[in-house]
Amino acid sequence: MSDAKVNGARAMATKRVHVIGIGGSAMAPLAGMLRESGYAVTGSDSGVYPPASTLLEKLGIPYFDAFDAAHLADTPDLVVVGNVIARGNPELEEVLDRKIPYRSLPEMLEEVFLPGRHSIVVSGTHGKTTTTAMLAWIFETAGRKPNFLVGGVAENFGKSYGLGGGPDFILEGDEYETAFWDRGPKFFHYHPDDLIVTSLEYDHADIYPDFATYELAFQRLVNLVPRRGRVVVWGDTEASGPAPRRAAGKAYCAVETYGFEAGNDWVATEVASHGDGMQFVVSHGGARFGEFILAATGRHNVLNAMAAMAVAHGRGIAPDAIAAALKTFRSVKRRMDVKGEIGGVLVVDDFAHHPTAVQATIEAARGRWPGRRLWAVLEPRSNSMRRKIFEETLPKALALADRVVLGGVFRAQQLGDENRMKPEAVAESVRALGKDARVLGSAAEIAEFIASEAVSGDVVLVMSNGSFDGLCEKLVKTLESKAAVPSEASGR
Repeated sequence: MSDAKVNGARAMATKRVHVIGIGGSAMAPLAGMLRESGYAVTGSDSGVYPPASTLLEKLGIPYFDAFDAAHLADTPDLVVVGNVIARGNPELEEVLDRKIPYRSLPEMLEEVFLPGRHSIVVSGTHGKTTTTAMLAWIFETAGRKPNFLVGGVAENFGKSYGLGGGPDFILEGDEYETAFWDRGPKFFHYHPDDLIVTSLEYDHADIYPDFATYELAFQRLVNLVPRRGRVVVWGDTEASGPAPRRAAGKAYCAVETYGFEAGNDWVATEVASHGDGMQFVVSHGGARFGEFILAATGRHNVLNAMAAMAVAHGRGIAPDAIAAALKTFRSVKRRMDVKGEIGGVLVVDDFAHHPTAVQATIEAARGRWPGRRLWAVLEPRSNSMRRKIFEETLPKALALADRVVLGGVFRAQQLGDENRMKPEAVAESVRALGKDARVLGSAAEIAEFIASEAVSGDVVLVMSNGSFDGLCEKLVKTLESKAAVPSEASGR
């Protein structure tokens, strides 16, 4: 029996688990982890799509494409309830009526997978998914057989989780709420021994009423790290603001800072683009630590790499193993993900959904494809981006591109006029900054417009934390269709 199975058996006697909301980006990997640990797993959701459906089918996990109390007729030992599942869901109501034991995803990690492991938690507003994937790959390259859970598909592994059986469990620490009965952040359940705080900016306006409340959650997380542990924070005060260091002030353990400024414990210098990645030199405590080539674009990814190397070094991983991992790192799906180049027009998909992330992504695209005209195409989809709070900061980020297209606000009817972002107001502000910007109502309209306006050499950067109604795929097909039709000039 593997270590994961032993842990599961010790944690609880549960054998049959049903997952409500199994199609979620973290719920499907949890189902996979349970299945690989010896549990019989079933699940349900209102729709299950790749990569969740692909993973579940590969592991032979049966699931329903709808919610129905009848799915619980053969009573499971335990039900895992996703954090998007609310009262009124027929399966949840059945669970409560019949007093079937239930847990949240973070509770399952806390009770089944984390006991006996060294918990490494990556938190922060930006970069945590990529940094978690980097850490997992560093530990894998170093032969440490990591256990990990990432909020996206880690390309080096081809999936979002791994149960390598080693002593460490590397987790993306999400500050979003745990479940309908537990409004606290998920990361409170992860009991970090090593903690990274990548950045702190206001986000999740649907959960946190203001930045002070948001920041307090991270301060409390830092305060959970034991005396023998370590907290690693971005220390470039001018760029990061004072919040990360304020959070670090709540630590009862060693604190290490990283960044580009000389006052940090870990400092990156000689930072430059290197093909489709970055090259930089790192010093630690004033002494040269090593020269690194990172197979990911942008200064923000240099910061992510430094956070990962600080923790890896603290866990005894040598600089040459870290360098080998960073050089072969393949990032996470939907991070500067090239979908195709048709007629010289490059289509790129990215998960950016906060003004700071939008700015970093556009700057990274400039560095990766210098000299090419850049389109920034954004869907206001996240719970924060749909609200007015970013109407003033978003235009400055988008105006770093050459042309800008905004889609309509996702599920706009759920927000009143006083709270909902007005995409046309953002576009008007972008135009005031000297860049062409417009709002189009559907993915089909956007695809048709860009395909008619884009020329060879253009880069179209599509940004959303959701599917954007399949915009990338629609755009690729529209470009292919137009490329297949001979022009009047070529037909003469």
